Amino acid sequence: MEYKNKYERLVENIRQYPSAAVAFSGGVDSTLLCKAAADALGEDAKAFTIFSPFIPLRERELSKKMAREIGIDHTIIEVADMDSHVLSNPVDRCYHCKKAVFGRISEEARTAGMEYLFDGSNVDDLKDYRPGMKALEEMDVCSPLRDSGLTKDDIRGISKLLGLETWSIPAYACLASRIPYGTVITDENLRMVEAGEDVLHRLGMEQVRLRHHGDIARIEAGPDEMEKLLKEEVRLEVSKELKGIGYIYVCMELEGYRMGSLNVFEEEGSNE
Repeated sequence: MEYKNKYERLVENIRQYPSAAVAFSGGVDSTLLCKAAADALGEDAKAFTIFSPFIPLRERELSKKMAREIGIDHTIIEVADMDSHVLSNPVDRCYHCKKAVFGRISEEARTAGMEYLFDGSNVDDLKDYRPGMKALEEMDVCSPLRDSGLTKDDIRGISKLLGLETWSIPAYACLASRIPYGTVITDENLRMVEAGEDVLHRLGMEQVRLRHHGDIARIEAGPDEMEKLLKEEVRLEVSKELKGIGYIYVCMELEGYRMGSLNVFEEEGSNE
């Protein structure tokens, strides 16, 4: 009943907007937001997905699938090249990337007649280093999940109640978040990360990240995944396939997966 009431409150909050475009990744947060926007606004809600070199192909395909199931009008915006400043990978990369990405979505949304733009930020996002949130505030992007007081656990619980298959999927983050600040982002290192994580997913890993440190692949895995990785046949297969992608060394982070683990700040800067 608690999750049902929280969802009804979310839908009611969204009804105050005459029309809205949802920035839609296909992840757990934005999928629930799309569902609520569709329930609240009907045809006056539309979903927009950016597909750039920073986004794995599997996420684009999931966004298409979930939009069809929800029944919301869905547009994929192809972005072939990212801004050179973003590619230089400064500490505030996410700020500049969000400005560029939401600028594109905003243009498409206005053309479609949408008056407001939503993103899937939630209450828990306030706890991490997220320079992109500053960009969203500057652009007057609305965050109904956060404004409705929903945490990540709430979002998963509500999604399960509604029968959304995304309720149990791991958190998403763009491929650039696997590359330490100060390391120039190239198509080559993005594709190495994507191919490496595809290997890990194919071998049954879910809560996992491949951090790219030049010729070193550092794997962060959740407790269950770490146990799988330590099995000899899996460990050897991962090492073989990642070295085939181009890594010379393959190692495991002993602390396991930690969200934002590259956000390690020092006096003169930070390393994501």
